[in-house]
Amino acid sequence: MEQGLNDIDRLLREEKRLSAVESYEDAWAEGRAAGIEADIMAEAAIATALGELIRSSDESGALALLERMRDRLIAGEFDSEIRIH
Repeated sequence: MEQGLNDIDRLLREEKRLSAVESYEDAWAEGRAAGIEADIMAEAAIATALGELIRSSDESGALALLERMRDRLIAGEFDSEIRIH
């Protein structure tokens, strides 16, 4: 039973993640269409996300997220040539 609940939780989290990605991609496209440069959009998105995470969690949660994202960046996960999505 515990495994079944873990599977459901994992699936729900993935659905939420995909919905968040879709929402973010829409917002990104709107910003780019308005002439906002990619680096400005990215910095604003990261700063907003970290601020929200600190408000809802704490600084250690934000730092842990940054570490995970750093590891993923180094691993090439965000390289457009080898995009896994």
